Order: sequence, then structure tokens, then C-alpha cells
Amino acid sequence: MAGKLIVLEGTDGSGKSTQLQLLCKRLEEEGKAFQKLVFPRYNEPSSLFVRMYLNGDFGTHPSDVNAYAASTFYAVDRYASFQMDWKNAYESGLLFLSDRYTTSNAIHQAAKLPKKERKVYLRWLFDFEYEKLALPRPDLVIFLDMPTEYSIQLLHDRERQTGVQGDIHEMDIDYLSSCREAALEAVQYDGWNTISCVQNNRIREPEEIGEEIYHLIFANELEINNS
Repeated sequence: MAGKLIVLEGTDGSGKSTQLQLLCKRLEEEGKAFQKLVFPRYNEPSSLFVRMYLNGDFGTHPSDVNAYAASTFYAVDRYASFQMDWKNAYESGLLFLSDRYTTSNAIHQAAKLPKKERKVYLRWLFDFEYEKLALPRPDLVIFLDMPTEYSIQLLHDRERQTGVQGDIHEMDIDYLSSCREAALEAVQYDGWNTISCVQNNRIREPEEIGEEIYHLIFANELEINNS
């Protein structure tokens, strides 16, 4: 029996990592069996080309590497991860929670393309990863929708706190704006669920968003278990 895969997705600065941490902590406290995934896997050899790309080795602007080429960098890392780390557990029926997945390509790489070409790209992407590479298709994708101006604010806050400069994606404001536009198109194309991270001109508290994520997942539990 195949396992279940739930993906937390969003543009840079949307709080995916924070929300995954909150969700994992809650499931651990409830004694639910699951495994956490985070992509890309920066410390693994399979992410070499991802790291080179984000470091600017192939060009200092995201568009210096075309959407299809960059997508393969990330797909190889996911393929290696699935084959080496979690295929057996997934096929035994375990629940997986993932920070980013194929869905990130649907945002960050589709953003490089003219609007009229994005659906063609999305068809190619999902066929490439889910059919050709035989990676699991998510049972539920939750898109954390953070308006670009708020994402930029949070990314700058993180940079000041850590002293670490962002990668070529995070440093390009026009690109970040295009990513949100592409993400909202992917939401419609692939049927993702959306949670708004801003209400009444304020960023919602992480715990408030986390509660909505939890209930969205387990409100869909019967449908997921019977899929």
C-alpha cells in the first residue's frame, strides 16, 4: 500500500520551514507516525547542480538557466532521495510531510516563462517527475500565499538576523513577484489548497497558520486515506 505525501509549498519567505516544524512537533506529540522531507537536500551530492545554480555559477540571474534545465537539477535530487532514502517506507504506507517538492519547480521555474508557455511547461514537469521518473504524486499540496512585499520584508529580516545573503532567487525582487504570479496559476492548474498568510494588512501568527494547516490536512484525512 502506497504511503501518503503532503507538501507545504510557497514562495521564498512564506514560512514553509517554520510551518513544517510546527506540524512535525504537533504530530510527534500526538504519536502519529510520519517522516519529514526537505528539498533541496543541500548537504547531499545529488544537489550539486542545484547548489551551483543557486550560487550563481551558471549566471547571476535566475533566467540565465532556462526553466527546463534548472528543473532537471532539482528533479535529480528528488529522484536520488526517493530511491535511496524513503521509497521503501513510502511503499509500506507511511505518511510523509515535505517542505518543497516538484511543486517548487512549478513556481520558481514556470516564473521564468511567458504566461502563454506556462501550461505547456507544467504538463511537461508533472509528466517528467511523476511519470517518467516515477516519483510519488502528492496527495495534498498546501500553498502558503505570502504577498511579495511581505516576503521581501521577511527575507530582509532573516538576512539581518543571520548575516547570510540570499541566493540568486531571493535577491531578485522582480523574479519573486513573477514566482507568486506563477504559483497562483499552478494552484489553479493542479488543484492545490491555498492558505493566506496575510489578513487585514498583517502577517498572521505562525501558530494561527499552523492550526489552519493541521485542520486542512486532517479534514481531508478520509479522502486521502481512500485515494
